[in-house]
Amino acid sequence: MATDIKDTTHAVEAAAVMKLLPARPRLLAVGEPTHGEDTLLDLRNELFRQLVEQEGYRTIAIESDCLMGLVVDDYVTSGTGTLDEVMERGFSHGFGASAANRELVRWIRAYNDGRPASERLRFAGFDGPLEISGAASPRQALTALHGCLAARVDADLLPCTEETLDRLLGADDRWTEPAAMMDPSRSVGQSAEARELRLLADDLVALLDAQTPHVISATSRDDWDRARLYGRTATGLLRYHFWMADTSPSRMTRLVGLRDRMMADNLLAVAARGPAMVHAHNSHLQREKSTMRMGGTLLEWWSAGAIVSAHLGEEYAFLATALGTIRHQGVDTPPADTVEGLLYALPENSYVVDTRRLATVLGDTRPAPRVSGWFGYSACDPAHLAGNDGMVFVKDVGR
Repeated sequence: MATDIKDTTHAVEAAAVMKLLPARPRLLAVGEPTHGEDTLLDLRNELFRQLVEQEGYRTIAIESDCLMGLVVDDYVTSGTGTLDEVMERGFSHGFGASAANRELVRWIRAYNDGRPASERLRFAGFDGPLEISGAASPRQALTALHGCLAARVDADLLPCTEETLDRLLGADDRWTEPAAMMDPSRSVGQSAEARELRLLADDLVALLDAQTPHVISATSRDDWDRARLYGRTATGLLRYHFWMADTSPSRMTRLVGLRDRMMADNLLAVAARGPAMVHAHNSHLQREKSTMRMGGTLLEWWSAGAIVSAHLGEEYAFLATALGTIRHQGVDTPPADTVEGLLYALPENSYVVDTRRLATVLGDTRPAPRVSGWFGYSACDPAHLAGNDGMVFVKDVGR
C-alpha cells in the first residue's frame, strides 16, 4: 500500500495543485492546522509566488483583521508608510511578528514597484475585527462609512450626523470590555444606543447601495469597495455585539457562526475582484461543519469556506494542511494507522496529496482519527478526505 499512497503525492507546486482541480478556482483556499509556524507560512509564500507568476492570481487574503489589512494593502500598492509600521499596525492576532508574514509583505511591495495599477498584487485581511477576548468598537467602520457618504451625497440624505454617531458610540472601552466574552451582562450590545446604531448602520449601508453609480463615478471602484467593507464590518460588529449580550444556551454557537459569516462576506468580496489565494485555519475554510469544544460544550457551525463554497461552487477550492510532528509543542511521530502516520512513512518532507485518490487507495481501510498531543494542533479528520480538493502534508515542523 505504501507504493500506492506514494502515487497520490506530488511536490508542493502550483502546477501540482492545479492538476487536482477541474479549472482555475476564483478562490484557492489553503488551510493550516495550527497558527504561528513560519515553516507553513514560508510554504504559503512560495505557493503564492507561483500562483502569481504561473496562474495569474493577484490577491492573497489571510485570517487577519479586515480593517487593519487596509494598512498592508495601502503599503503594497502605493508605498504608504514603512514596512516596520505596516507589520505593527496591519495585522491582528500577533501575526505581524512573523518573519514569514514580513517577507510576504516585502515581496508583494517589491513585485508591485513600477507596475501599473491593473497588474499590482493586493493584500486583504478577511477576519472581522475580532480577537478571542472580544470584539472591537464599531467606531472606525461606522465613522469611515459615514465620512465616505458625507463627502459624496447631499447632507439631507444622511440618516444622522457624525456627532450623533459619536454620542451613541460613547467610550470605546465600553465595547471592548474583555469580561463581556464570558459574561453577557458586561456587554453593551443590546443597550438602547447599540440598537439605534444598528438601525443607523443599516440605513447608511442602504444609502451606499442606492448611491453606487454616483459614488463610483465620483471616486473609484476601489473606494467603493472600501466603503462597502466599512459597511459590512459596521453591521457585522454591531450584530456580534448584540449577541454577545445574549443569555441563551446557543450564545457561543451563534458568535462563532457570526464570525465565519463575516469572513465569508469578505471572501466573496475578494473573489469579485479576481482570482485570490486564501490562507487561514482549516476550520475556517473546510466545507464540512466546523466543531470546537469550549467549556465542556461542543460548538458546531458552518465555516466561511462552507458558506463561500455554497455560493461559488467549483470556483472555490480547498486544500487542508496536515502535519507529522511539531516536536517543540509535544506533537510527536503520528501513529502508523492514522492518515498522518501513513503519509509520514513517505520520504519527502512536504507534498501535495490527491485526497480523493488517496481515499480510493485506502478503500475499505479506515484510518484511525489522530489524537493530537497539543490542543493547538487540529489533527486530520479521515472522514473528510474525499470532501477536500487536496491536502498539503508537512512531515516535520520545527523552529
